[in-house]
Amino acid sequence: MKIIVVNGSPKGKYSITLQTVLYLEKQFPQHQFEVIHAGQKIKALAKDFTIAAHQLKEADLILFSYPVYTFIAPSQLHHFIRLMKESGVDFSGKFVTQITTSKHFYDVTAHRYIQDNCQDMGMKFIKGLSADMDDLLTEKGQREARHFFSYVQWCIRQDSYEPLPEKPVPAAHIQARVPKENDMVKKTVRGKDVVIVTDCREDDARLQAMIARFRAVLPLKSRVVNIREYPFTGGCLGCFHCAVSGKCIYKDKFDEFLRKDIQGGAAIIYAFSIEDHSMGWVFKQYDDRQFCNGHRTVTMGMPMGYLVCGDYSKESNLQMIVEGRAEVGGNFLAGVATDEKDPDKAVNRLAKTLVYALRHHYVQPQNFYGVGGMKIFRDLIYLMQGMMKADHRFYKEHGQYDFPQKKKGTVIKMYLVGALLSSPTIVSKMGNKMNEGMLAPYRKVLEK
Repeated sequence: MKIIVVNGSPKGKYSITLQTVLYLEKQFPQHQFEVIHAGQKIKALAKDFTIAAHQLKEADLILFSYPVYTFIAPSQLHHFIRLMKESGVDFSGKFVTQITTSKHFYDVTAHRYIQDNCQDMGMKFIKGLSADMDDLLTEKGQREARHFFSYVQWCIRQDSYEPLPEKPVPAAHIQARVPKENDMVKKTVRGKDVVIVTDCREDDARLQAMIARFRAVLPLKSRVVNIREYPFTGGCLGCFHCAVSGKCIYKDKFDEFLRKDIQGGAAIIYAFSIEDHSMGWVFKQYDDRQFCNGHRTVTMGMPMGYLVCGDYSKESNLQMIVEGRAEVGGNFLAGVATDEKDPDKAVNRLAKTLVYALRHHYVQPQNFYGVGGMKIFRDLIYLMQGMMKADHRFYKEHGQYDFPQKKKGTVIKMYLVGALLSSPTIVSKMGNKMNEGMLAPYRKVLEK
């Protein structure tokens, strides 16, 4: 079997994820493995995709190998998938799977992103392997890798794959109307304005109209930052050069621009047209380059919102990413306005909600997306504090090392409760006193 490995890591042969692929190559010598270093050579591939297209066309199995970056795959791999779709090659009926390494921070959305795009091209998708970065160093991880590839081979022999979804009927989108000029005096919030970050093209009239309407109905000063016009040197390299100093290795000064011109605002609104089930590779490059802030939630407390063109209601994975970004960051999600039904009403509501959040400093407590994500980061940074010094300082200063073992009083109390509950005699005599005791602290609050 000829296997074409699409290595999405910008580190090329130094990719940790690729080591699992190399391990499988040794364990299954009867197969031919060939690697396309998509992440490292994306600029060259964007100029000439001919050789890569031929390799992919001849493959019996396409294997995507990449580290999880900011909820999905690296921006370079996003760009590669766009090139695949634009190549004119018919990939339908070809088997495809994936291997990722991460600390399991939203690996589910990364895997779903690859699946959705491969199924767009009619490919036969086999559920992939999501491994921890250190799994290959253990016998258990090696065994799981071998078992995964044996399963992939079985699926190909049996012609077994994830069912292709029915192609959705494109919705009729409505262009937002821009109100006439009025005499509304635009104000700032504590000297700050609202920043609208977009990758809007010159010919994207629908997105331009949504941005224009939002700015017109918003009673606050706003400005547009079009990242499509920013002179990025490239996508995040995963080099960890910024881990200690917070300074990016690139000389394009994006880290300074990000902190001053974007994160220095009162709120951030992201405006984009859905592309490849995501915000598109340009926005993904912007997201990945924000790693100059490491795992620090530097915008927590800042509200954010979205202006989206496209079938957002049908993009469940993108919805999870949008909500997860806000929850992990400690940001109030003021809303997602789309052009699917009534964009005027949706944009108006987003503007009103954003103003309320800014005036009342409104931030909701984190849900599972935020709490779960931050616990993964907490444990990761604590272990890697010697390298990620900037993150470590931030987590200490903001009380994010909330390990449960620190709550010794609660642990001891639970031992006492457990001892009481283990005695049938005591339980029978307690009656409803357990529930009364649990409610006692809350009644004190209500009595105030």
